[in-house]
Amino acid sequence: MNTTALRAPHGTDTGGWARTALLDGGGAVLHLLTAGLLLGSGPQSTGPVAAAVLLLALSLLAGLLRRRPLAALALTVLAGTLVAFGSVGPHGPDRLLGYLPVDLVLGLVVAARPRRQAIAAGLAVAVVQVLAVGLLAPGSTLVGALLVSVLALVTCCMAGLLVRQRRVHAGELRAKAVSEAVTAERLRIARELHDMVAHSIGVIAIQAGVGSRVIGTRPEEARSALGAIESTSRETLAGLRRTLVALRRAEPQEGVGPAPTGPAPGVADLDALAASLTGSGVAVDVCRTGEPRRLPPDIDLAVHRIVQEALTNVVRHAGGRARARVTVDFGEEELRVEVVDDGAGAAVRPGRPGFGITGMYERVSLLHGRFSAGPRPGGGFRVAAELPLPVADPQEAS
Repeated sequence: MNTTALRAPHGTDTGGWARTALLDGGGAVLHLLTAGLLLGSGPQSTGPVAAAVLLLALSLLAGLLRRRPLAALALTVLAGTLVAFGSVGPHGPDRLLGYLPVDLVLGLVVAARPRRQAIAAGLAVAVVQVLAVGLLAPGSTLVGALLVSVLALVTCCMAGLLVRQRRVHAGELRAKAVSEAVTAERLRIARELHDMVAHSIGVIAIQAGVGSRVIGTRPEEARSALGAIESTSRETLAGLRRTLVALRRAEPQEGVGPAPTGPAPGVADLDALAASLTGSGVAVDVCRTGEPRRLPPDIDLAVHRIVQEALTNVVRHAGGRARARVTVDFGEEELRVEVVDDGAGAAVRPGRPGFGITGMYERVSLLHGRFSAGPRPGGGFRVAAELPLPVADPQEAS
C-alpha cells in the first residue's frame, strides 16, 4: 500500500516559527521583569540609572525589534511609563530619562515601517511623553523638561527618517544599475545578431541571385552558388543556436553538459570571411601591418564584427563587381582597422545612419576607441576604427 507523507506547505516551518515566537515572547517578558526590578529597587533607581538599565534591556528585544517593531515600541513605552510613575522616591524630571529607549525604538519604527504607521506611532509616543512631562516635572522645570523631551523625540525621528531615505535611495540605485545592465546586454545581443544575420543574409541573397541567373546556361556556377548558400546557412544556424542556447540556459542542466559556445571569431578569421564573399562579386584583399600580437577577446571580436559589417555593406551597396581592401595595423598603443571599397557607395543620410553603422560605432565606443564612416572623395566608401591596445607582453609577442 502506498502511503503519502503529509508535509508542511512550501515556505512554512512550524518549528522555526515556534522558536521565533518563544524567543520574542521570552525577550518581552524579561524586558518587563527588568522594569519590575527597577520598580522594587527603591530610591537607588534614579532617572539616569533607570535609563541606562532600560537601554541595556533593549538587547532583549533584538528579535522583536527586527520582526515586530511596533510591538517592541509598545513594550518600551509600557516599561518607561512604569519606571517613571511607579518607582519609589520623589518624582522629578530625571524620571523622564526612562523614555529615552522609547525615542530610540521610535526612530527604528520610522526607518522600518510604512509612513502611516510611523506617523501614528510618533503621535502616540508624543502624547504619552507630553502627559508624563506635565505630571512629573515641577512648574519651574516644566518648560525645560518639555523642550528636552521634544528635542530627543524629534532627533530620533529625524535619524530614522534619514536611514529610511538612504535605504530607498540605495534601492533606486540598485534598480537603476540592474536596468542599465539589462539594456546594455540587450544592445550587445542585438549587435551580435545583427552582425551575424545581416552578413549571412547578404551573402545568401547575392549567391541566390547569381544562381538564378546562370542556372540554365552555366549549371556549374549555379551549383557552386547553391553550395555557398548551404554552407553560409549552416554556419549562421550554428551561430544562432550557440547564441540562443547560451541565452536560454544560464547554467548547464544536469546531464546535459555545457552550452556549445565554441570560439568567438576574431582577426585570424578575416581571411576566411573574405573568401566567403568571392562568389558574391566582391573581391576582398586582407592586409596586416605592424607586429601581430594576441588581442584581448573583446577587441578581437569587435574587429571581426566591424570588418564583417563593413563588407556586408559593400555587398549590399557597392553595385556590380567591386573590390574592397581590409587593413589591420598593429600599432604599439592602438589597433587601426580600415575597410575601403571602390564601388558606388552607400546612400547614407546625414544623421540617419543604419543599424550596422550604429552597431559599429557602439562597439568602438565601448572599447574607448574612435570610429568614422562615410563616402570617399574619389568614390566608394570608407570605414575606419582605432582601438586602444593594452601594453604588449614580450612573452606573448614571441
